[in-house]
Amino acid sequence: MTQTVKLIAFPGAPNLPIFVAQEKGWFTKHGIDLAITMTPSSGYQAEALAKGEFDMAGTAFDNVVAYTEGQGAVALPQTPDFFAFIGATQIELSIIAQPEYKSVADLAGKNLALDAPGTGFAFVFYHMLEKGGVKPGTYERAAVGATPSRWEAVKTGTHPATMTIEPFTSIAAAQGFNVLAKSTDTIKAYQGGCFASRRSWAAQNPDAIKGFIKAYLDGLAWTLDPANREEASQILLRNMADIKPGVVGSVMNSLLSPTSGLTPKGEMLIEGIRTVLDLRSRYGKPGTALSDPHKYIDLTYYNEAIKG
Repeated sequence: MTQTVKLIAFPGAPNLPIFVAQEKGWFTKHGIDLAITMTPSSGYQAEALAKGEFDMAGTAFDNVVAYTEGQGAVALPQTPDFFAFIGATQIELSIIAQPEYKSVADLAGKNLALDAPGTGFAFVFYHMLEKGGVKPGTYERAAVGATPSRWEAVKTGTHPATMTIEPFTSIAAAQGFNVLAKSTDTIKAYQGGCFASRRSWAAQNPDAIKGFIKAYLDGLAWTLDPANREEASQILLRNMADIKPGVVGSVMNSLLSPTSGLTPKGEMLIEGIRTVLDLRSRYGKPGTALSDPHKYIDLTYYNEAIKG
């Protein structure tokens, strides 16, 4: 007997372990009938998760922090009981720009595309811009939505630059757009993606959350096995139409990288979490200092799942 679990995630190559576990039947094996929906934006995702329209979210860890601290992209009726229960990626974020922009400094004074100015990976974007000589307040910010929408905005000329994850970074580079900076050049450790839920839902559905963790870890371990790289590439191509055979190699390189890719065993990286909190403290709500990594995570279900 299986339980339906509704997951809302961002489009991107880091979903590969989920695609693998679905194709291999590992969610069913662990009692889960997974229904996955791709979100158009972080705000939509947070609202839908808070309302109970979805049970889990594949999201940026910073989104969990943002809504816990009342700093989310959208105002929710009450502070949600979001928490992260397993890690997904360190993630490599890249600034991609139209061909005429040759350096980060060229973006000063421009209108740049973001998902939402105050959540997700926006603070990494601000950090990379500042490292490249473009200080806060010297550029405009436009809330465009998730990576596919931002990439489309740059591709069509609506905005000169944005920040992307794989596969969109490799897609942009293959089409002649410039990759001006990568987060891994200046950030040592970063908790990028995670899976999150509501504490209330998890408490009422412990077997479902542990079943999800087991299936995801099966998919993750298989994906990270070098012997499976070719088949994993084919699974990614089948599940993401935007990826073409010519770029799948570079996408896989990023996914499998120990500094920018999928996190082995789904670990939550405490130093990476501290980086998230530091960036939000610097670029988020003025005067807010965030320092406790454990406020936003609960690894009880993870620890019980791996024991099982």
